[in-house]
Amino acid sequence: MTGPKLNEANRVAGTKSGSKASAKYVRSSASKARVVLNLVRNQDVRTADEILQFTDREMARVVRKVLASAVANATNNDDLDADELFVKACFADEGPTLKRFRPRAKGRAGKINKRTCHITVIVDRMSDEQLAVKEAKTMAKGVPTSNRRARVAASRKSAAPASEAPAAEAPAEDTTSTEEAGN
Repeated sequence: MTGPKLNEANRVAGTKSGSKASAKYVRSSASKARVVLNLVRNQDVRTADEILQFTDREMARVVRKVLASAVANATNNDDLDADELFVKACFADEGPTLKRFRPRAKGRAGKINKRTCHITVIVDRMSDEQLAVKEAKTMAKGVPTSNRRARVAASRKSAAPASEAPAAEAPAEDTTSTEEAGN
């Protein structure tokens, strides 16, 4: 198939469409991979990873690895925050077919096609409107923020004064024995 993929949404030549990762020559048919890829298309990466983690198909394991690689490419090469990424496009193309033959009755041979596929996942940063909607949803749930760095910084701030307070106010031990207490 030539030209841009239909679900990639980047039709301007010379512009970058996001961070990409691909697995080539995966020993499964492209149709089996497309079933799994349809589950995660246009999802944020955290939701997509959870979906793939609990999907009971062998291709979900492979797609999850490709998704993790695409997120790693975005964070390391493009300096994007992993919490702000979503699956912009994902597709499975057919790879070369390994042709094998099985002996059949009366000297005939049955053809066996061992299919392969190339899986590609493209992740990109959400738009500001999408980020605002996601943040509003998390605030409605009562979760302070989805940004891990902000949560860790807030946790460390609250832990610093709390760790100093118990040392100063150590409770005194009760030295009365059970006989003195009347028991």
